[in-house]
Amino acid sequence: MAADFDLVVRGGNLADGTGAALREADVAMKDGKIAAVGKVGGQGAEEIDARGLLVTPGFVDIHTHYDGQATWDSRLQPSSWHGVTTAVMGNCGVGFAPVKIEDRQRLIELMEGVEDIPGAALDEGLKWSWESFGQYLDALEARPRDMDLGAQLPHGALRVFVMGERAAKLEEATTAEVAQMRALTAEAMRAGALGFTTSRTLNHRTVKGDPTPSLRASEEELMGIALGMKDAGRGVIEFISDFNTPDPESEFAMLKRLLDASGRPFSVSLAQRHSRPDGWRRLLGLVEGLVASGHQAKAQVAPRPIGVLQGLQASRTPFSMCAAYKAINDKPVAEKLAIMRDPAFRARLMQEAELPLRSEMAARLTDFDRMFALGDPPDYEPPQESSFGAQAAREGRHPRELVYDFLIAGEGTNFIFAPFANYAAYNLDCCSEMMRSPHTLIGLGDGGAHVGLISDGSYPTYLLSHWGRDRASGRLDVSWLVKRHTLDNAQAVGLNDRGRVAVGAKADLNVIDFAKLRVEAPVMKWDLPAGGKRLLQKARGYRATIVSGAVTYRDGEATGALPGRLVRGPQAA
Repeated sequence: MAADFDLVVRGGNLADGTGAALREADVAMKDGKIAAVGKVGGQGAEEIDARGLLVTPGFVDIHTHYDGQATWDSRLQPSSWHGVTTAVMGNCGVGFAPVKIEDRQRLIELMEGVEDIPGAALDEGLKWSWESFGQYLDALEARPRDMDLGAQLPHGALRVFVMGERAAKLEEATTAEVAQMRALTAEAMRAGALGFTTSRTLNHRTVKGDPTPSLRASEEELMGIALGMKDAGRGVIEFISDFNTPDPESEFAMLKRLLDASGRPFSVSLAQRHSRPDGWRRLLGLVEGLVASGHQAKAQVAPRPIGVLQGLQASRTPFSMCAAYKAINDKPVAEKLAIMRDPAFRARLMQEAELPLRSEMAARLTDFDRMFALGDPPDYEPPQESSFGAQAAREGRHPRELVYDFLIAGEGTNFIFAPFANYAAYNLDCCSEMMRSPHTLIGLGDGGAHVGLISDGSYPTYLLSHWGRDRASGRLDVSWLVKRHTLDNAQAVGLNDRGRVAVGAKADLNVIDFAKLRVEAPVMKWDLPAGGKRLLQKARGYRATIVSGAVTYRDGEATGALPGRLVRGPQAA
């Protein structure tokens, strides 16, 4: 007798993505869609007993950088370990299409510099079987995956495609070039781009230290691109900026003109700067002003500190600016460790570390009062007194001595967590306030990027476990947290066919042992093309992850199923 359904998840505590209270329910799936929710009488070809477990829609991560990895890898890890069933890439204005043959290396250098993805891995991994953005989508579509994937048109690649070296030199686009960008933008949206992204931050530089090509793009250029989206009648705009001027209102006034002309939805990255701890409230107020004027505007925020992991395996240590360390930086960890255990080398490095360092990066790498042993399980809300600076003060030593000892302990695999945003008061109250705003989205995890420094693709797991269960005070409702990382994100990028557990919706689900849910400590692996390294961070507590009705991961291990597909453009409910 034929089964009624392909898969039935039985008796779970359902958080359906709408924010409604948890309820016990069965979820039946057939032909990649949800066929029934509630008390399901029929039988499934496969059934999962979810009694006592949390059942959620698959998580929708709107801020990743799998642009290169997705062309050679069918498993978008680490995100797929953390319940993500749809990832959106092409963020921050960087990516690999459109591209001319002579500009390929320029885009690799931009991605390596902005997103810390090894250039050698990109050189070997990228096959460059495309020129236009539509051809890039075709290449992505040819590979099955463990999750669905959507792509956005990056300003850096678009500008270089149209202007060549003049784009890299930050020259102004001509009227003809703006018209070409407008046409190419419309073409990309019609081919299936979910949106357009741009960056105006000095933090985004190529591996050679040059600014991102879109840094000083004129309003006329941005307007042309926005009108290209209007021509196509689709796509969201993502905007990243330092907002360093005394008058960020002027930049938001420009944004309003772009939105007035295009009518497109918009998001901007938002975090707490330690130098201006309350400045984010001013920027969020400007987003709220756009909403009040009738625009769909959101700020993308993070659920924990934004920071880097430093260590002998990582891309940086607090000694990376010292000549003695630079000389051994590229050596294997075991060899580096042996050198650092030599008292003579230690004395030399300590002497060099006393010299004044005058760059923002140096200051960030040596902010000992905001440097913590990451630990296992990792602690992303550590108390101030546990910092290396505080410990050193108690012991009457210089912090760099403690840091040095920590780095060479064991096998050199220790990581230091160094938050540089969202942690001015040594707690995450600002993140709570940001997340609770109706004008924000949970994002900025950067899955697939900053692979030698950051491991924030674990945000979905942390969001639920820390804010929904573990935080001593200020815990947030689990059903509401699920909504924030499912339906809210899906709708923000036009994916109205997912993000909720309802009849007719896409059959993307997670089955979670909520009591056991947690992020594991990150580890460094050398498994990228050309032996490139990347930080990977797994999770515990995911009993099953389901994409289009197929179980892709069971108890954290891949099943072999690859039902994930490219998502072209907005999806109807």
